[in-house]
Amino acid sequence: MKKFDLAIIGAGPVGLFCANFAHLHGLNTVIFESLSEVGGQPKLLYPFKQILDIPSYSSISAQELITNLQKDAEHNAKFILNHRVESIKESNKEFVIDNSFIVKSIIIATGTGFFSPKKFPLKVDNEIEKKIHYYVKEPQIFAHQQIGVFGGGDSALDWAIELANQPGTKIKLIHRRKVFRGLESSVKKLQNLKNVEIKTPYLPKSIELSDNQLNIGLKEMGSNDIISAKFDQIVVAYGFRANNQFVKKWGVNLTNNHIEVSRTMETNIPGIYAVGDVVTYPERVPLIGLGFGEAQIAVAAIMRTLFPEKTLTIHSTSI
Repeated sequence: MKKFDLAIIGAGPVGLFCANFAHLHGLNTVIFESLSEVGGQPKLLYPFKQILDIPSYSSISAQELITNLQKDAEHNAKFILNHRVESIKESNKEFVIDNSFIVKSIIIATGTGFFSPKKFPLKVDNEIEKKIHYYVKEPQIFAHQQIGVFGGGDSALDWAIELANQPGTKIKLIHRRKVFRGLESSVKKLQNLKNVEIKTPYLPKSIELSDNQLNIGLKEMGSNDIISAKFDQIVVAYGFRANNQFVKKWGVNLTNNHIEVSRTMETNIPGIYAVGDVVTYPERVPLIGLGFGEAQIAVAAIMRTLFPEKTLTIHSTSI
């Protein structure tokens, strides 16, 4: 079996930062990721989005942030991709992961967990399905097309803005309420774009393929009026169903799909910690920067536990 000081489960931004900070303290680290690439939700769902709350960056795209974190982490930890951790068993004050790895400590950094998109609410065939998208990783493929964006949260607004920036696009943003759940600044930006039309409050009621375009019937909420809209492709941003229930089989306690932790980020199982959006405690807010701080707290606690004889240098600027 392969042995490590620390296993990190999840290679999103917080997991990657955690690996880098663990390396700073000399921990031999392995990081598991169930997907085929690192980056988590920022890389998969909104790689082009500008993130405004990362310390020392006035603005940085999700893709750039992941690239920067990954660049260092690849040298600082052993990566195991396409690997969903199934079993964790305690043995002689250590943990055995999937009967193949022995580790002294574990940090869970799975974010909101395994997630799947909420589907478009109409029955569709294979040909129509090809024109329905739940992720936007390459906005340029939508250029010179009529695009429908369905949803009212930040993802829908961000995708509509990005697609509106592509040459020759015409965007219709459709939401079932008059008020959007996303940032007001994003709504105002869309309202000022000449190639964007906002349709509220409407719900999709019918869909068919005609002349290689989607013909979608939109029903106005509160009335029986139905209008028809044609699109080359549509993007559906109705949110995602997230699930962290898998940690229960490891013995880790969950509350409303989140892990409760102590002030040192330790779970109910000594030696297993959790950081980032997977955790909950009073007044926590879901920010990547906050997850970075939680990772530092967890690694510091692990160092004190594993190497109590060492004088712990808390930060890299210590003299």
